[in-house]
Amino acid sequence: MNPASLMKLVTTYAALDMLGPDFTWSNRVWVDGPVVDGVLRGNLILQGSGDPKLVLERLDALLRQIQVAGILAIQGDIVLDASVFALPPHNPARFDDEPLRPYNTAPDGLLVNFKSLIFRFTPTPDGALATVAHEPPIAGVTIPANVRLASGPCGDWRGQLQADFSDPREVRFGGSYPATCGERSWPVAWVEPQTYASRVVHAMWSAIGGQLYGRVREGATPPSARLLLSQPSLPLSEIVADVNKFSNNVMAQQVFLTLSAQTGGRGSFDGSRQRLRDWWRQRFAPDGEPHIENGSGLSRLERSSAASLGALLERAAAGPHGAVFEASLPLAGVDGTMARLRDRQPEALAIGNARIKTGSLRDVAAVAGFATGQSGTRYSVVAIINHPQAAAARPTLDRLLDWVIRDR
Repeated sequence: MNPASLMKLVTTYAALDMLGPDFTWSNRVWVDGPVVDGVLRGNLILQGSGDPKLVLERLDALLRQIQVAGILAIQGDIVLDASVFALPPHNPARFDDEPLRPYNTAPDGLLVNFKSLIFRFTPTPDGALATVAHEPPIAGVTIPANVRLASGPCGDWRGQLQADFSDPREVRFGGSYPATCGERSWPVAWVEPQTYASRVVHAMWSAIGGQLYGRVREGATPPSARLLLSQPSLPLSEIVADVNKFSNNVMAQQVFLTLSAQTGGRGSFDGSRQRLRDWWRQRFAPDGEPHIENGSGLSRLERSSAASLGALLERAAAGPHGAVFEASLPLAGVDGTMARLRDRQPEALAIGNARIKTGSLRDVAAVAGFATGQSGTRYSVVAIINHPQAAAARPTLDRLLDWVIRDR
C-alpha cells in the first residue's frame, strides 16, 4: 500500500542504523586567493554538504564566522557549490499543482532555509493597513511594506490578499487583509528556487556589513582552493526528530540522499535506493522490501506493507538507537503532527501514551509507532488506509490507538 509519510520511518531508521545518531554534515568555506587587510582577493566558496537544516540562524552564524576569520570584503564572487548531490530536474507543481507550498521544495546540496520566505502580516493600531514583514532578507526582490486592511471575517485571508508571486523580482498584493485575523504568517516556497540561495546569501552578507565586489553564483570548488573553516550541522538525532515530528519532506529527502553521498560519490536518488535496498535485505526478509522513490512519502509510487513497517518498528525498539528513534516520533496529543489529537478527542487514552508517525495524502491515511497499554505492555502499531475517502477514517485511526492502549 501507499504509506505516505510513514516512509520517513524507513529513511530515518536506516540513517540512524547506518550513520549513527551523532553523525553530522559539514558545511565548508574555501577561498581561492589571499586575504590582505580584511579583503579577500579572490572568490569565497560555500560548499554544501547536504545539510538538511541550514536555516537562517545557522547561515548567519556561518557568515559571521567568515568575518571572524578575517574576511570583511570579497573582491571576487561568492560561489555556491551544491555538487554533493546529483539531482534530476524538479517541477514543484508535478505532485499536486501546488508549487508554492514549502512541502514541494526540492532537495539541494546547499539547501538554504528550505528555499522559502515567511511573510508576516500585522494590523496597525489605526486600522488602516497591515504591515508586511518577511524573512529571510532577499536581494533583488521588491516586497510591499504594507497592504490595505479590510473588515469582515478572517476566512480565506490568503486568497483575499490576491498575492502574485509570478515575478521573481517583485511580490504584489492586489487585495486586502482582514483586520479580524490579527497577526498571521504565511510560508511560501520561492517561485524561482534556483536563485533563492544566491539572493539570500547576498542579502545576509550585506546585512552584517560584508562587502562584495563581484556577485553570488553557482559553481564548483576549485582544486587549488584553501579551506578557511568548517561548520558542523545539527546531529542526525535532532534532524530525524524534525523529519518525523513535523513530517518535513525536503529534510527527509536530504537524509535519504546522504545515504549514497556517504559512500564516497555524489548523492543521488538511484544510489540511495540501492543502498537502502542492500541495507533492508541485510536486516529484514527480502520479500517485504518497501518500494522507495524519494524516501519522504511525498510520492504516488512508494509502497510498503504494514507488516514490513511493523518489523522495522520492532527492530528499531530492540536496537541500540531505539530511544533516539522513538523520541523522534510525535507524542500523541502533545507535539508534532499528533498535537491535534487533544482537540479531536480530549479524552483519548493515547494522549501522552503513544508516539505515532502519521501519513496523509489525498487518498492515504496512516499511523505507525509505539503505544503503551494500560497493562504496561509496549506495542508497535501500524495501520494504513488507501481509499479516495481515506481522510474520513482519521477518527477511526484515533480510536484504534485507544483500543490498543485499553488492553486489559
